[in-house]
Amino acid sequence: MSRPRIVIVGAGFAGYRTARTLSRLTRNKADITLLNPTDYFLYLPLLPQVAAGILEPRRVTVSLTGTLRHVRLVLGEADAIDLDARTVHYADPEGGVGTLAYDRLVLAAGSVNKLLPIPGVAEHAHGFRGLPEALYLRDHVTRQVELAAGAEDPKSCRSRCTFVVVGAGYTGTEVAAQGQLFTDELVRKQPLWQGVRPRWLLLDIAERVLPEMDEKLSHTADRVLRQRGVEVRMGTSVKEATHNGVLLTDGEFVDTRTLVWCVGVRPDPLAESLGLPMERGRLLVEPTLHVPGRPEVFACGDAAAVPDLTKPGSGGSGGSPPEKHFTPMTAQHAWRQGKVAGHNVAASLGLGEPKPYRHGDLGFVVDLGGVKAAANPLGVPLSGPVAGAVTRGYHLAAMPGNRVRVAADWLLDAVLPRQGVQLGLVRSWSVPLDTASPELARVPGGSEKARAEKDMSEKDMPEKAEAPKDRGAPAKPGVAQEQHAPAKPGPTAVPGAPERPPSRSAAQEASRKPGTGSEGDS
Repeated sequence: MSRPRIVIVGAGFAGYRTARTLSRLTRNKADITLLNPTDYFLYLPLLPQVAAGILEPRRVTVSLTGTLRHVRLVLGEADAIDLDARTVHYADPEGGVGTLAYDRLVLAAGSVNKLLPIPGVAEHAHGFRGLPEALYLRDHVTRQVELAAGAEDPKSCRSRCTFVVVGAGYTGTEVAAQGQLFTDELVRKQPLWQGVRPRWLLLDIAERVLPEMDEKLSHTADRVLRQRGVEVRMGTSVKEATHNGVLLTDGEFVDTRTLVWCVGVRPDPLAESLGLPMERGRLLVEPTLHVPGRPEVFACGDAAAVPDLTKPGSGGSGGSPPEKHFTPMTAQHAWRQGKVAGHNVAASLGLGEPKPYRHGDLGFVVDLGGVKAAANPLGVPLSGPVAGAVTRGYHLAAMPGNRVRVAADWLLDAVLPRQGVQLGLVRSWSVPLDTASPELARVPGGSEKARAEKDMSEKDMPEKAEAPKDRGAPAKPGVAQEQHAPAKPGPTAVPGAPERPPSRSAAQEASRKPGTGSEGDS
């Protein structure tokens, strides 16, 4: 008798926890395949510390193959799911395609950057959802300070040392807080023009920073940011972005070469492509995390609208059905949903009994840099060094690996100066804001190139019908099979190489003004 095939799409907080739980519960009684664009789990909450040079990049990544026993990793991005045929179609990082057959499917595709229809943002802003974006920002900020130190006039120096962060949620607040400390340390070694110092602006249309947190903690974070020198502009956002700066909604034009987009996230578009009932872009699921009408399909994390059983719906007026509440899109919920999803998938195979997802918030922590933080563990508001200790302790406990290395980096940062150098690994064009996969840096010859070539051919020859994709023969029972179509050979991707993929038009490249480096920073 063949073993059941389980395919998990995505290795974020939900997908990684699902795979780890299933690996323990099934004990080689099922074939588990994990489909993910990268070979690591990324601990997103510590990305601002990577961008600020506190943590080395590998500290926030956990090897999938090294920590998930009895789980087969397939590198690729899912681009289509056939629910009737029970197959997942994907593209690998080199442009090849493949198909995975399943008996149980767990959709944990996560989320992507949320864009707003603001002129110039997609072209000149960068998100903060993946390791490549954090590495790019660290290099970019370092380079701007170095160029500002050698600028021939105060105006250019001031422009390069101005950094705009849009979004005063957890990520944006931490990026601005850590960024101000990072640049202040850089300029101590590279003096700027007299009277010029790094300027960080934190913008949001909300009335206060960290609107999700207790109002007292929000004011505490606001005070820490302002004392540090961050300009907190609530009720203000970007009206237009250009190469030389941003126009704010209050009419002010800010000269800058840096726009960091931390407005928020939206569910991965893959969930919406299934044609199943949705809730604001998220796949509706039962409390047991399975999709109604599809008992073999489960969903969890940001891609799933999970009923919040800790908040029963209030009765509607006039006999209308009660209002439903869903769990928010947070790492805390995704991590715990992954455990329940793994348990219930195993239960669907006869290994235990299913259980509903029920989890109350444990509180939130925000690292404001240095010994400063804001936290409300179990509803208890904390600030200052105590909150800082709680915040770092929480992260160490939550990380599935690398705890000793992270703690060592924190200790070294406390006693040694940071190394303000550019690594040159990630270029501006390789981390576009409007990508469906912020965890990947685009490289020449990769899957992005193949898609760009396909789009160009369709534009040039609209009269030709697209040939159907060959997704291979049906998968053999007993193992998740994939059939690869060979990718066309492309140039070798050399980190930091000046080549650009064909997805960038000549007009876009020509519009880049000289004097900002080969990557066209904005």
